Parts: sequence; C-alpha cells; structure tokens
Amino acid sequence: MIFLVFLASILIAGVTIYQYDEQSNEYHDERMGRKEEQLKLNIAYVLQKTTYPVTTENLGYIFRDEIYHIADIHNINFNIYDLAGQLIKGSRPKFDNDSIAICLPAEILNNLASSATKRFVEEKTALGDKYQASYTYITDLKFKPIGILNVPYFQDNSYNDMELKAFLWRLSGVYVLMFIIAIILAYLISKYITRSLQAVSEKLEMTDLTKRNEKIIVENPTSEIGRLIDSYNGMIDELEQSALKLASSERERAWREMAKQVAHEIKNPLTPMRLTVQSFERKFDASDPNIKTKIAEFSQTLIQQIDTMSSIASAFSNFANMPAQQNETLNVVAVVKLALEIFNEEYIYFMAEEKEIIAKFDKTQLIRVITNLVKNAIQAVPETDAPKILVTVISEGDLVKIMVADNGMGIDAALKDKIFEPKFTTKSSGMGLGLGMVKNIVETYKGSISFTSQKNKGTVFTLKFPKATTMAQQ
Repeated sequence: MIFLVFLASILIAGVTIYQYDEQSNEYHDERMGRKEEQLKLNIAYVLQKTTYPVTTENLGYIFRDEIYHIADIHNINFNIYDLAGQLIKGSRPKFDNDSIAICLPAEILNNLASSATKRFVEEKTALGDKYQASYTYITDLKFKPIGILNVPYFQDNSYNDMELKAFLWRLSGVYVLMFIIAIILAYLISKYITRSLQAVSEKLEMTDLTKRNEKIIVENPTSEIGRLIDSYNGMIDELEQSALKLASSERERAWREMAKQVAHEIKNPLTPMRLTVQSFERKFDASDPNIKTKIAEFSQTLIQQIDTMSSIASAFSNFANMPAQQNETLNVVAVVKLALEIFNEEYIYFMAEEKEIIAKFDKTQLIRVITNLVKNAIQAVPETDAPKILVTVISEGDLVKIMVADNGMGIDAALKDKIFEPKFTTKSSGMGLGLGMVKNIVETYKGSISFTSQKNKGTVFTLKFPKATTMAQQ
C-alpha cells in the first residue's frame, strides 16, 4: 500500500510536468501562429494601399516606415527578406548590432520551398529558453511570392514554471498526507490481519513436549487461520495422547528393566549362599575339634551375603520411594559437614569459604546426596597410593556450589553418557541407583549436577542449586 502511494505520487508528478510542458508548447505555437497571421494581414493591407509597384525590389521602400508602425501595433519584431534570403528590412532600428541574420541559410530556404504549407518553423534553444522563428512567403496582389516574412519568437515560460512549482508543492503536500495515512492504515490492517498469527506464534513458542499445552482460542479468525488453529489444536490432542502412551510405556519398560536388575542382583549372593550351604552340609562333622570355627566362618559368609541383599533392597527402596519434598531453610555448610561425620576415612577433607550459606533444601535429602557422592568417591580410590577426597562448599553468585573431588581411577569416556542412568553401574555389586537418585533430588530443587573426569587421575562432581531468597538461618 505504501509503495503504491509512493509510485502514484511519482507517476502523477511526471504526468503533470509533461502535461504542463505540452500545454506550454501548444500555447506558444498558437500564439506565434496568431501573431504571424495578424502580421500577414497587416502587410497585405499595406501592399494594397501603397503607390509603389508591389515587387521584391520595392519592399524596402514600401515598408521603410510602416514596418516600425506594424511592430508597435502587434508588439512583436519581424524581418523581411527577399526570395534569395537577403535581409531587406527589420523592425529593430539597429539590426546590424544584434543577432539577426543578414542572409538566411540555404537549409531554411530549401525547407520553406519544399513545405506543403509554404511555412517553416525553426526551433532552437538560447540561454536555456526555447527560441522559435517562423518563415513564410509575402505575396503580391496576385498571390505571387515576392518576399519572406521572418517572425522570431522567444517562449517566456516563467509564469508557467511558477504555476507548475506551486501546483507540485500542493500536490506533494497532499501525497505526504496520503503517505502518512497509508502508513497508519497499513499498520492497523497488518496488526488486524496478523493478530491471529501472533497468537498462534506465541502458542507455538510455548509448546513443550514435557508438559500439558494449552489450545489456541481466537475469536472470529479468518478461514485460513482457522484451519491452522484447528490443525494445531488437533496436534496438541494427539501429542497429549502420545505423551500419555509414551509415559506409560516408559514407566512399564523402566520398571521391567528395574525388576530384571533386582532379580539379577539378588541372584548374585544366592549362588554363593547355596554353594556354602551345600559345602557345609557335605563336610559337617560334629566330632571335629574345629567345628565351632567352621560354623563361625559359615555364619559370617551367610551374613555377608544377606547384608549384600539387604543393601540391594535398600537402594531400590530409596530410589523408588523418594521422601516428600521439604523446603527447609538450612545452612548448607553445616549440613554437608554433618553428612561427612559418619565417614571414618582419614583421607576425606572438607573446605568451605564461608561459615554460613543459606539455601532451601530438604536436610535429609541433602545428606543423602552428599553421602552417595562420598561413597562413590571412596569406592573409586581403593587402589590409589595416597587417596584423597575433597568436599568443597562455595558461594557462586545466586547459587550454592558443592564439589566432591577424588584422585581415584576416574570414569571412562565411553561411560560418561550413562553415568546418571538409574540401572547403570561399574561396580561388581550394587544396583547403580545412587547417582540417578542424586540427580533426581538435585533437579527437584531446581539445581543441576555435572562432573569432569580423567582416567587414572580422578573425578570431580559439581552440584549447583539456588540460594534462599531470605537469609533466615535454620
């Protein structure tokens, strides 16, 4: 719309300039023609009244004084040439000092002689103005040519140019106003047209496969937008159904895999228990003097396997039944330090930049997180000559940062993507639920967990979660 208004303004301005130029040319042509006809009538009148014979040789005598009188009457200068193009008489008293040609070029004489109307108009440009000169024959009383009438004419376009400029200024004012109106209308129309698209765009940006999405509701949409909205709403319904089916399928698959893992882990201690019982049954001798020692060893073996099965059941129970979330305002430094008190290893060190860093977290779950990470670190450093585990609590902007670093065997690069999977473990025993549970707890409190590791050099686990907005101390 804006482009059309701009293009129309240019076209109309161009047409206006062209029209003014054409009208000016027509006006000057008609005016010169009228002047020429009036001069010819006056000259014919003089030739009828003169007492000189009407010949070419007498034209200078006939119009010796009359030429000035005629020029004053018609307010125009003119010249009279003979048929050979030689100047006979001019209405300007001192023609020899101006630009009047003393002799006409052969080109003008030829064009005049060959013209069907016996009239030739010469057009030139002088000092930026258009200059015209008409040439026509002067005839005697019997219509025989005896001379050539030359009427020079300068086009004065000052008035037309002033009028054209005034008109263009008025026209430009109108089109500036129309241009402003077009911009406003284009904006309003585009806003009206795209309002439905804006709503669709916002909903598409808010679409999240992990949660329930709202449908688009737009009053009185166009048919095209209506079809788009219906397609989107239909997609949302299908997506929700697919998400429910997928979630159900994933849960079933996860628990199926978990059940297989639990069965596998429970079978591991059952086999040595069976073998131990069978061996004890074959070798049992009540009269053996070392019978008490053997019974004690047998009992110790069974107790160890039973403890293993108990730890498997506890790990599964902890992962499957997370305690309800408690948003307690606590001192993270004190809680982490408390969690480390249950470990007797002398190579576990604790460091904190501040004595108090306040956050909202469940105290029991935070202890569980630290305990699991430290246990993993302890199990990663059994073959190290100088084992070391460092637990650090620092403040980083609006976040609490906890790092658990060890100098153990590290994590293989091929296993890094699986480290937080609930059933994954690199240990010979255990469920592999610890890090999966830790990740679940941390993300529940809008935190994150990551790690860096180098083979045979060590691993650093990093926890980050928001500080409390209020500095209330537990």
